[in-house]
Amino acid sequence: MLISIHYNYTYHKQPIAVREKLREYFEQDLSLSKDVEEVVNAFEHVVIDKNDYLFNAGSTIDHYYILEEGFVRSFAIDTKGNDITTHFFSKGEIVIDWPAFFMHQKTSEYYQAMTKCSAWRLGFDRFQELFHSIADFREAGRTRLVGSYFVMKNRNIEMITKSAKERYETLFRQHPEVIKNASLKHIATLLGITDTSLSRIRKEMASGSVS
Repeated sequence: MLISIHYNYTYHKQPIAVREKLREYFEQDLSLSKDVEEVVNAFEHVVIDKNDYLFNAGSTIDHYYILEEGFVRSFAIDTKGNDITTHFFSKGEIVIDWPAFFMHQKTSEYYQAMTKCSAWRLGFDRFQELFHSIADFREAGRTRLVGSYFVMKNRNIEMITKSAKERYETLFRQHPEVIKNASLKHIATLLGITDTSLSRIRKEMASGSVS
């Protein structure tokens, strides 16, 4: 499967009102105001057009994004050329391939904007400086990394222990933004089922057959 990659970032200076949103995001993690200011000033504000890519498979991950607005999907290409959804990212989430970023390696996934997105971007070198100089920033990073691991672990367990219907119910309940923004096909590949199976499950839920 040939993926046509388009990058179309628009970089913005950080208006005070916009930067304030990022400051609020970090104030829950950073206790010292001077640290908050240093971290906030390290990020650059970008706008990403719908369907453009934040990362593509085979590229080295040398930055990450905090999603301010919008919706992003990550996916990988299987041995048959099918694209399989690996994750969805929505407002407030960090768009990143954690292992590839921390080890400064190439990712095996594509990350595509499903809507127009605004985000805050931080490069690897600046991240390293903040990580090693600000204890609260370092601890917040570790906490998010562990949280990401648990999400992945729980999903793997659910693929084994829960039915397709139960997996969709969990997604429907916990992540309504995915149901709203993602296509049937993309959700189905995330859940490891066919479009037809997912369509049937949704019809059952709509008719009240699913508790």
